[in-house]
Amino acid sequence: MKLTDFDFELPKSLIAQNPPKNRTDSRLLVPQSTIIDTFFHQISSFIKPGDLLVMNNTRVIPARLFGHKESGGKVEIMIERLLSDRQVLAMMKASRAPQIDSFITLENGEKAQVINKENGFYTLDFVTDSLLDLLDNVGHIPLPPYIERSDEQEDLERYQTVFAKRDGAVAAPTAGLHFDDELLSSLKEKGIDHCFVTLHVGAGTYQPVKVDEIANHKMHSEYFEIDQTTVDKINQTKANGGRIIAVGTTAVRSMESAAKSGKLKAVQEETDIFIYPGYEFKVVDMMITNFHLPKSSLLMLVSAFIGRDKMMEIYRHAIDKKYRFFSYGDAMLLKKI
Repeated sequence: MKLTDFDFELPKSLIAQNPPKNRTDSRLLVPQSTIIDTFFHQISSFIKPGDLLVMNNTRVIPARLFGHKESGGKVEIMIERLLSDRQVLAMMKASRAPQIDSFITLENGEKAQVINKENGFYTLDFVTDSLLDLLDNVGHIPLPPYIERSDEQEDLERYQTVFAKRDGAVAAPTAGLHFDDELLSSLKEKGIDHCFVTLHVGAGTYQPVKVDEIANHKMHSEYFEIDQTTVDKINQTKANGGRIIAVGTTAVRSMESAAKSGKLKAVQEETDIFIYPGYEFKVVDMMITNFHLPKSSLLMLVSAFIGRDKMMEIYRHAIDKKYRFFSYGDAMLLKKI
């Protein structure tokens, strides 16, 4: 398939710049025999007791830092991933590239040493006893490039799921942003349980596919984990006739990566799985997801799940009905074809 098969015109006014007042106030599109327009707090009307929600519990770190080089020149650091208690892989913006072995001084006076550079990414070593404390003190929430404003205090809470637990993401698993504790409790009372995977979302999630033939696209790699408790819960749900509902594309990619042998296994490893039309899903039955960027790998994953023609029909409807798009936007609940 061609990259142009996944392009569409999106009015800029539909790109959500802020979250809704309440998490569950976001709209929800549900394609059935006709397309249903509802709200996220009504999601229990479309899933059944015995179904299982699988969520990504990664936590977004304050991954954007500002500082200056030894020369005095300004530097912006965007962390891609944590490597250890002190070291990170990062991209840097500066008028001139920082020298290897030089030091960057952050806004609060703390320092990071430039260790090396490979494939456009720098390895930085922070002179600190607690990197996560340093990031919490001086880092900024790494809002996506299409949110055209500076991060605000509200983003510390709202660009994070209520179940975020494992530090390491530089982008939120945005389908999970629509849940609050009250909704999760009410779903559980109705017999709709949940469990967790971890996939640390990298900045590559925003990168458009650039090859004309999408089969030639190479995905960025991300670290993920699925433990045995989650594997057992998924298998038991399927054995009982329940459906596996992935909350977001990262949950989809985690489960499908862990089942690449044909059997779902507990794993801790990297994945660069690229799901596009023609892929046969092994685990996931339904998916909650936001509306994605044109020409993105996430749009191709959704097309693989429900079919490209259906996906384009849904997107035309969403644009016509003025749904809000991307990270702080609205959601849809999809059933696998």
